[in-house]
Amino acid sequence: MPLVPFDSLPDDSRCWVFGARAPIDEVDEPRLMAAVDRYLKQWKAHGTPLVCGRIFRDEHFLVVAVDERASDASGCSIDGLFRTLQEIEAGIGTSMVGGGNVYFRDAGEMVHCLPLPEFERMVAEGDASGDTVVFDTTVTTLGAYRERFEGPARDSWHRQLLKES
Repeated sequence: MPLVPFDSLPDDSRCWVFGARAPIDEVDEPRLMAAVDRYLKQWKAHGTPLVCGRIFRDEHFLVVAVDERASDASGCSIDGLFRTLQEIEAGIGTSMVGGGNVYFRDAGEMVHCLPLPEFERMVAEGDASGDTVVFDTTVTTLGAYRERFEGPARDSWHRQLLKES
């Protein structure tokens, strides 16, 4: 079976982070994961099953990783994953495919998603700073995900959005 425990995948596995614009609750999460699992269990590139894993965390983030030591994920196979997510978006009431958003934790540890211009406004108004915990949805390897997916804005690409002191 190509679907393996996420934590068993090596650091050099290729990964994709899909961020939901709105939190996915305990009713919709199982539906999302069932659809994702159905796809991943049959996920192939050029006829070869892909060794992959996935996790869902913080009510917002689906992370899918592929161990490309056995077989590389092809463009068509990746497109299929994106299509699967787009198909379920209406059923879960939020978008998971697309960009232009910033994910961060507030002082109460809740995760929020804002369009980039709104986050920039927060920075300008002093409501976000280098200490603000952000999520780097641009990571492309499992090692990078494990190392720097969540952390202070000053240690991420988000630092370019911060006011200069």
